[in-house]
Amino acid sequence: MRNRGLVVVVALALCLAGTAGCGGADDGEEPRGAPPPAGAIRANPANARTTITVGAKYFTEQRVLGEIFAQALGAAGYRVATRQDLENEQQAVARLRDRTIDGYPEYTGTALVSFCGADAAAIPYDPALAFRSARRCLRRMGLIAFPPAPFTTSLEVAVPAETAKRLGLRTISDLVPHGQEFVFYGTPECQARTDCLQGLRNVYGIHFRRFAGVDPVERHDVLRRRDDAVSIVYATDPQNERANIELLDDDRGMFPPYNSTFVVRADVAKAAGPDLPRIIREVQPGLTDEVMEELNARVDIDGESPRETARSYLRQSGLVP
Repeated sequence: MRNRGLVVVVALALCLAGTAGCGGADDGEEPRGAPPPAGAIRANPANARTTITVGAKYFTEQRVLGEIFAQALGAAGYRVATRQDLENEQQAVARLRDRTIDGYPEYTGTALVSFCGADAAAIPYDPALAFRSARRCLRRMGLIAFPPAPFTTSLEVAVPAETAKRLGLRTISDLVPHGQEFVFYGTPECQARTDCLQGLRNVYGIHFRRFAGVDPVERHDVLRRRDDAVSIVYATDPQNERANIELLDDDRGMFPPYNSTFVVRADVAKAAGPDLPRIIREVQPGLTDEVMEELNARVDIDGESPRETARSYLRQSGLVP
């Protein structure tokens, strides 16, 4: 198993020192530009009055993030439970509404497309502007979106490397004349999203031979098994560098920003008090693109559990003993 601790610690140290690109937009719930306090998270006995159930969608990155937030909140004295089997963002919001969960990590672009009716091509490409739009929309739903982590889990269109070489595919536009040669693979909700299959049709004019819904864990497997596969993968997937695939450039800017924001019901945020935004400020600065990819690799490649990986991140960041 590889030791990735140095990358995590260095990334956090740079952010704590004020390096550009480590902050998030203010959401009105905490002071603008407040730096994350240094040092370990301290337990507040008063927080034991509040129970927070942290949800996560059922793919690696979400499970790692859910564990990071849950363990950090537990260290601050909250009573914490986890639920990491949410199928998609629609189920996540349904579980927030029926109080099965109290909060979960979501992505700004996903929130805008799935909950706010935004067309992916019309979403601001600037992450801060996209977050502010998502925050306003989620607030109308009775949800608080806290300032996002610096990493972004952009969606990527991937094809087998040999297929890309044979057809000269470098950009998504290059797929247009070949659409009927390919089966397009994505999670079931991708079929109706403007930042997925619908966007590829509307923005690029690509019509694939057919769409096939797959479990997120199979997004790279289909590219290994089939030379006629196009699959949606995530920018922070560690498999991207290890699988024999080609990521096609989004040359028409269809995909919006996907920074991760912790979303909580407004009543829970109120009950949790000021320690909740403080803990989020402490936890998130080290979650850069590079670090998130390596945390995902600890699970997907090194075989750690999401719980172990989250614990290592918090320890190496100096937030828990």
